[in-house]
Amino acid sequence: MSDLNGDKIRRNEQDYSAKNIQVLEGLEAVRKRPAMYIGDVNVRGLHHLVYEVIDNSIDEALAGYCDHIDVFINEDNSITVIDNGRGIPVGMHEKEKRSALEVVMTVLHAGGKFDKNSYKVSGGLHGVGVSCVNGLSSKFIATVYREGKIFQQEYSQGKPLYDVKVIGESDKTGTEIYFMPDDSIFITKEYSFEILSMRLRELAFLNKGITLSITDKRNKDDNGEFIYEKFYSENGLKDFINYLDATREKLMPEPIYMEGVKNNIPLEIAMQYNTSFSENVYSYVNNINTHEGGTHLSGFRRALTRTLKSYAEKSGMLSKLKFSINGDDFREGLTAVISVKVIEPQFEGQTKTKLGNSEVMGAVDQLVSELLNYYLEEHPKEARIIVNKVILAATARHAARKARELVQRKNVLSGSGLPGKLSDCSDKDPVNCELYLVEGDSAGGTAKQGRNREFQAILPLRGKILNVEKAMQHRVFDNEEIKNMFTAMGVSIGTEEDSKALNLEKLRYHKIIIMTDADVDGSHIATLILTFFFRYMREMLENGYVYIATPPLYLIKKGKESEYCWTEEERLEIVNKFSANGSEKGLHIQRYKGLGEMNSEQLWHTTMDPEFRILRQVTIESATEADRVFSMLMGDEVPPRREFIEKNAKYANVDA
Repeated sequence: MSDLNGDKIRRNEQDYSAKNIQVLEGLEAVRKRPAMYIGDVNVRGLHHLVYEVIDNSIDEALAGYCDHIDVFINEDNSITVIDNGRGIPVGMHEKEKRSALEVVMTVLHAGGKFDKNSYKVSGGLHGVGVSCVNGLSSKFIATVYREGKIFQQEYSQGKPLYDVKVIGESDKTGTEIYFMPDDSIFITKEYSFEILSMRLRELAFLNKGITLSITDKRNKDDNGEFIYEKFYSENGLKDFINYLDATREKLMPEPIYMEGVKNNIPLEIAMQYNTSFSENVYSYVNNINTHEGGTHLSGFRRALTRTLKSYAEKSGMLSKLKFSINGDDFREGLTAVISVKVIEPQFEGQTKTKLGNSEVMGAVDQLVSELLNYYLEEHPKEARIIVNKVILAATARHAARKARELVQRKNVLSGSGLPGKLSDCSDKDPVNCELYLVEGDSAGGTAKQGRNREFQAILPLRGKILNVEKAMQHRVFDNEEIKNMFTAMGVSIGTEEDSKALNLEKLRYHKIIIMTDADVDGSHIATLILTFFFRYMREMLENGYVYIATPPLYLIKKGKESEYCWTEEERLEIVNKFSANGSEKGLHIQRYKGLGEMNSEQLWHTTMDPEFRILRQVTIESATEADRVFSMLMGDEVPPRREFIEKNAKYANVDA
């Protein structure tokens, strides 16, 4: 990347020094209240540490000085991140009277990203910087390559162990960060290769021309090599759209691509229409996934609706339509990625991932209107395909509204009573209440007998629910099992402006627990239910209301002794324990494939008793990756689904 603007970059390299590092506030509270800075001290917070370090390297890439970022998960679950940027400044900081490197690593909100002369835009959701990572690490080593030398400083729990020192010479530039998360703070200790890979893949799409890699030194492949993945995108968001829509039937051969600058706000958008019935629009600000949307998304939607509607009306294609078209219709079957760069982004919303800058809305609106108008005029064939898709969506929405209104009328809180199959609980406080979605009437009957009636409700589901990935909206709302779920939960869905908006104000349970058999059919049913939640009740997942029950796989008996096993490893361990005294005589192993194979007491003790049960909370680490996986699992393309199942079968613990 440096070849593009060599003279300018060399000039700025000299300007980027200790005086560019500005101090905003100290680091005192990070260790006392880590969740305030990184979200939580579980899986999400642990991985957020890596994101903060990578964000520093991405900032160098955005500024034009870095094109390689390598991440290593070390054998002991520590992390190393290496980039080939300019290297963090190490000179004396005028105000702090110590090395700028030490300031960056030990003072919260200190760094070059706060100086507009160093970085025009920068990532980092909370802006806490790498010092937060340092403060939450038992060991942290910063190694800097610049000015022909290698500088290093080591820290423990955010405190430097020695002054910055020179440990060698080198003609390369860049920064290497090593850290070990403090296990006295984090509940989860183990890094997920998959979660980190998803983020690196996303960053590669959002920053074309940059190579990112991840190496897992804890595991080796069949060739004896460390598990490794490399991500590089030449076409950026166009490649992102093709990745997301790989298993969907596209309506156009190539994505619509728009790029430009309006009011000093760079904008990049790629979008593609497909034959699905879901809207999948993802927005980013400075590489941050703004999953709550904001002004940039509002500007895009406004321009999309106005521009397409204007084109459709001028073309005369809407003349025979007997009802109006709304914004939803223009986004059905749309996959889009919006990426804007904002100098001083203002984030709001529950998780600080909603852009609030008012000036961005107008800029995005104007630019999308101009570029989309140009595209429609230049591509009349594709334009007609899009308008026909919109008309089809409007017709289906009109039919769906009647079906949806029927669901609302049946809602208990509208006064029409609960589904007949629901066995409700006596407690009326949603915070205390649980709803079990149980596969089949037989298992439902066992669960009803074994439950705690005070706070556990049971709703048996008959067979496999509708695959919403391949169904039009009116069919979804007309499905009996889905209507029962809506009615039992007490939620309402759909407004004239947004037919999939979910109202959780009257939600009757704060734990929705999916409980299915431990076989292929049970896994399929659970996936169908999760697909429904992701497409029509995503807010339930985002608020942490959805769980999966984990019934045991085995009951092992020998004489009067018996133990349950939830994994194959546990089974082997218990078998070895029972067989330790010679021969396996009298050993009986029962494999539970169906919930109905347990009596009510066993089901309560192993799967429903809050003191002993194992519940897996369903969260969305990456909405884009979840979207891709659901469309692949529930779509028509067989090869990618087979590949996914073969790769992940070992995690499923199911029999055919």
